[in-house]
Amino acid sequence: MNGRHELKHYINATDYAQIRTRLRAVAKPDEHAGQDGGYRIRSLYFDNYSDKAVIEKLAGLSRREKFRIRYYNDDTSFIKLERKSKANRLCYKESARISAQQCEALLAGEYECLNIPEKPLLVELYSKIRYQNLRPRNIVEYHREAYKYHAGNVRVTFDSNIRTSDNVAGFLEPGLITIPATSAFIMEIKYDGFLPDIIRDILQIGWRNQTEFSKYVVARLV
Repeated sequence: MNGRHELKHYINATDYAQIRTRLRAVAKPDEHAGQDGGYRIRSLYFDNYSDKAVIEKLAGLSRREKFRIRYYNDDTSFIKLERKSKANRLCYKESARISAQQCEALLAGEYECLNIPEKPLLVELYSKIRYQNLRPRNIVEYHREAYKYHAGNVRVTFDSNIRTSDNVAGFLEPGLITIPATSAFIMEIKYDGFLPDIIRDILQIGWRNQTEFSKYVVARLV
């Protein structure tokens, strides 16, 4: 599993409009984008009663991880469990499909649904639920607009309308009531070994405010 560089920047609505226009001239929109140019993501994050994931992020630990379940555009036929980790300033992500039935069992506290030997990531979460007391803690949803550039395997995303709910039992409900977590636009840049100059120039990264922004942490602090 290869690590990727990941940069995050606060931008405002004017920045977003200008960068988006320039980026669309050289990069391809994500193939899953809808008529509005993007899609909605809803994620359920796991943490323990000591808020391990929040504390590690706020402390800026160089090695940390978090588990989440997510799906897109209210489509519960495709749900992923993901483990996102950071080590040596690189980001790593592993994922595995789970069914809506498994997700419902998780929400009901029936964690044995994860104990499937042929799915190592599910077993890892099952073990950490048992021994680290990880539990579903918070829901975050937002609108994402994404672009790809082939050289450097670059992916640029704009996240907005970031909202949250602590009603974890309602994770699969389309009508879940959420509240605003932040009004910020977050631009994320992910790439492999290098960031092409053309993308760097378009994004004007040199004078942007780079941040360690975490949608999960912001949502927990609302």
